[in-house]
Amino acid sequence: MSPEERPLPPEMIPEPWRGAEFAPPWPVPKPPRRLLHLGLLLATVVTTVIAGALQQGVNPLETPELLSKGIPFSFTLLLILGAHEMGHYLVSRRHHLDVTLPYFIPAPPIPFIIGTFGAFIRIRSPIRDKRALLDVGCSGPLIGVLVAIPVILIGLKLSTVTAIGGGEETITLGEPLLFKLLSWLALGPMTPEQDVILHPVAFAGWIGLLVTALNLLPVGQLDGGHVAYALFPDYHRYISLGVLGLLVVCGVVFWSGWLLWAVLLVFLGWRHPPPYEFWVPLDRRRRVLGVITIVVFGLTFSPAPFVLG
Repeated sequence: MSPEERPLPPEMIPEPWRGAEFAPPWPVPKPPRRLLHLGLLLATVVTTVIAGALQQGVNPLETPELLSKGIPFSFTLLLILGAHEMGHYLVSRRHHLDVTLPYFIPAPPIPFIIGTFGAFIRIRSPIRDKRALLDVGCSGPLIGVLVAIPVILIGLKLSTVTAIGGGEETITLGEPLLFKLLSWLALGPMTPEQDVILHPVAFAGWIGLLVTALNLLPVGQLDGGHVAYALFPDYHRYISLGVLGLLVVCGVVFWSGWLLWAVLLVFLGWRHPPPYEFWVPLDRRRRVLGVITIVVFGLTFSPAPFVLG
């Protein structure tokens, strides 16, 4: 054990943690509930396939044989979400954490709903130190983005470029910087009179970037909150409050959905508990990884994900 990993003497422990009792960091893992995880995954496959078919104008009740049109959207979206959560899962296991398999959350496949509320894993044991905290926090978003990038490029190649029509009210998707770059690589420069009708694969990739940005918000115990706490433990609460204020501003100026998201984050909690061995510092490699994760957040965040026009 290196000197920096040894427990601090009681007199050197900061006041907020002095006398605090931490559970051992490596409890006996609970057996996985595989049938529950599999059932939720299969239910989410069904709801996302139906949602993808609805996006293609298919009526599942009248023409159920056309439900296969929803498979490209469903497969792509679940691939990105699954890669994100498995990134968390595998890195958590590497750090000997008691972690569950991913829980996929099905959603009613109605118009404008993508058929899922996402996925998550549960970490049932305390995270040992800031190194493990950063590894777990950044692994899911970074792996998810690495999967989303080729998916978006393929989907954009399959998309249709049209002229912008007038007189009809439509919902336009906001373009984060990463999506704009990939669009330029796949389709080349476009004039203001041109628009892109996204292929279901490209739309699923766009959702993947939105999910990445939502998870990387540096608030509470979101993935971005883990990264922010690992990098700046003394300033985490101020960062969380500042980002919540930014979401309120974006909700008033750009997209009202940010107001709902801000309220939800306040309800879930904007604070972050200390890791088990909070005194162990980050190494240089992990600081660089943390900076890369912040850059990815900037590249995937859009102040106005949806624009009515």
